[in-house]
Amino acid sequence: MSENMDAKATGPLAGMKVLDLSRVLAGPWCTQILGDLGAEVIKIEQPGQGDDTRRWGPPFLEDGSKDAAYYLCANRNKKSVAINLADPRGAELIRQIAMDCDIVVENFRVGGLVKYGLDYASLSEINPKLIYCSITGFGQDGPYKDRGGYDFLIQGMSGLMSVTGRPDDEPGGGPMKVGIPISDLVTGLYSAISILAALAHRDRTGEGQHVDMALLDTQVALLANQASNYMNGGMLPRRLGNEHPNTVPYQDFACADGDILVALGNDRQFRSFCELIGRPDLPDDPRFRDNGGRSPNRHALQEEMGPAIAKWQSDDLIAAMEAAKLPGGRVNDIPHILADPQIAARGVIQNMVRSDGTPVKILGYPGKLSKTPADYRRAPPRSGEDTRNVLTDLLGVDEARLAALIDAGIVAERLH
Repeated sequence: MSENMDAKATGPLAGMKVLDLSRVLAGPWCTQILGDLGAEVIKIEQPGQGDDTRRWGPPFLEDGSKDAAYYLCANRNKKSVAINLADPRGAELIRQIAMDCDIVVENFRVGGLVKYGLDYASLSEINPKLIYCSITGFGQDGPYKDRGGYDFLIQGMSGLMSVTGRPDDEPGGGPMKVGIPISDLVTGLYSAISILAALAHRDRTGEGQHVDMALLDTQVALLANQASNYMNGGMLPRRLGNEHPNTVPYQDFACADGDILVALGNDRQFRSFCELIGRPDLPDDPRFRDNGGRSPNRHALQEEMGPAIAKWQSDDLIAAMEAAKLPGGRVNDIPHILADPQIAARGVIQNMVRSDGTPVKILGYPGKLSKTPADYRRAPPRSGEDTRNVLTDLLGVDEARLAALIDAGIVAERLH
């Protein structure tokens, strides 16, 4: 759909205002979700600089902005206002915006906004109903609170890389990060969830609150079954490549013309799959009868199943598995999955147009709300393109004062 700068929000958060003091990914990912769900998001950027990710390329847009494609992934449904918060006059403008907002999201270092009067204690005094979400690497307390936190660092420290990658005794073995900035992204998701919970509390009580989110906390929480295996069963998690630590077989196998994925979640599926590949005898082997036996004997099972699977063409085996209602598929690259008919049918890819007419493609909000669906009102903005409208419409700044603020470098209308 094309951008309509005046489109009315229709999502469940329509009428909510968000002050976005975050940059890079975890915070912007959170505020983009809130924007997709209907909130008005006012993104504050540094005049003459903007969000760091505007320069995280190539690739860059071939337009006047030269914004990086990276920036586009996390900043739709936002207004960009360029204000220098380090100047007391700029900080005061931001405080005035906060008085009219429901939510603030920031990802400065712990205590970094106190000197500007933009910390939770300061803003909650002038707006007691404010929900204020702070996103840092390690949280607002604890021995690591003053450290900077970055996705790659958190993936390693959290234990995630100890269970990601090929086994140490295989070629290419060793710790491996996930191919997307998973710690940032999931912290953004948990932040949005926590903000929605705080909104529900405010609806009941009228109270705002401080939401303290840490990348390390979030990524450790995501260890899920791996951590539970260790805490409750003494099993030390390790790198298994594409294998599953508990369920077997749940991995890739080589067909005659390429690899496929086999994801069998129970004993019935295992028996059906063995019949399909011409090895109905395998489930009768005491080692493989149930998952409790298959897991410790996985290598022996792989040696039995591998030759039978290798006789198949991958498309034929995937089709046979689909007909038998067995979960299987192939490893797509990004161009293939973006062209997949299922993705098209679900409307995952959305076409938008920036205010200068530049087309951009974005991946939409994945949830399908039957009554209040997500909407896409504003393409990722150019830096500072909404400064004038927000300051004049929201704060009542007149033209003379706006001109003086621009001349002083406190605000900027547009980076490019």
